[in-house]
Amino acid sequence: MKELEDKLALALQEIERLRLENQQLKQRLQLLATEELQNLSTADTLPQFSPSEVVQEPELVRSRKNVKGSVHNYSTPDEKIALFRSLFHGREDVYPVRWESKNGKSGYSPACHREWTAVCKKPQIKCSECLHREFLPVTDEVIAGHLDAKINRIIGVYPMLMDETCWFLAIDFDKQNWQQDASAVMKTCKEMNVPAALERSRSGNGGHVWIFFEQPTDASLARKLGCALLTKTMERRYQLSLESYDRLFPNQDTLPKGGFGNLIALPLQGAPRKEGNSIFVDEYFLPYEDQWSFLSTLPKMTLDEVEKSG
Repeated sequence: MKELEDKLALALQEIERLRLENQQLKQRLQLLATEELQNLSTADTLPQFSPSEVVQEPELVRSRKNVKGSVHNYSTPDEKIALFRSLFHGREDVYPVRWESKNGKSGYSPACHREWTAVCKKPQIKCSECLHREFLPVTDEVIAGHLDAKINRIIGVYPMLMDETCWFLAIDFDKQNWQQDASAVMKTCKEMNVPAALERSRSGNGGHVWIFFEQPTDASLARKLGCALLTKTMERRYQLSLESYDRLFPNQDTLPKGGFGNLIALPLQGAPRKEGNSIFVDEYFLPYEDQWSFLSTLPKMTLDEVEKSG
């Protein structure tokens, strides 16, 4: 009986793997078909370029292809958590955690040691205004819980630090044509030699383009870079409206008085990863086989590079 149960479990796992693979291939074919139609519709109107004028793939992209990262699938949990924290680095004195009510509503609230105790007055009083708040800091254990599908405690990050700097820029796409728009922005990143990573969001119906910095960078400068990428994309592909573009993270140049600024959900969430979501994908929206290796080989932008690109 046990042997039959094990065989059934393996068969179900294989069915799920094939389902996801089929879904990803359909997405790839759809993207290729869309791009082909766009190329055909603009072939007579776009200027022709000589071979010397064709934009070449940036050196930083070529140099990291087929390179195994210092952190990979078989690295220790501590190594993976250290890499994760070095990239998705925001406020560490407080972090948002996702909640879902019985009536189906969901959202994020700052993790607090005194949540729902006698002194907690949510939702009448905002967490940022509570006199009894005792926010929980980001720890390795918190990150481990986010990555572990068994625990399934999804957290986010407040990108803007207290001095109004940030360690990354994220561009959010969240509508029907998000793949088309995100793909166009990723191509602009390649043209401008901006290292970027594309994540399919938790729902699978949106995406985030992530760009990381070597040092804390003024939020205003990071957002200037994001606006430059969007503007360049619109100029290059004028037939795109970028309707799926939602916002930049950080979403403000300065920190709101008494607030935290906008939050963004962190990637590689344990449970959604099983559905092929909350993971990083290539230009055809197929997941990288080794998420950790991909992330560990992704360059970070220097302050000088951000200033020149923005």
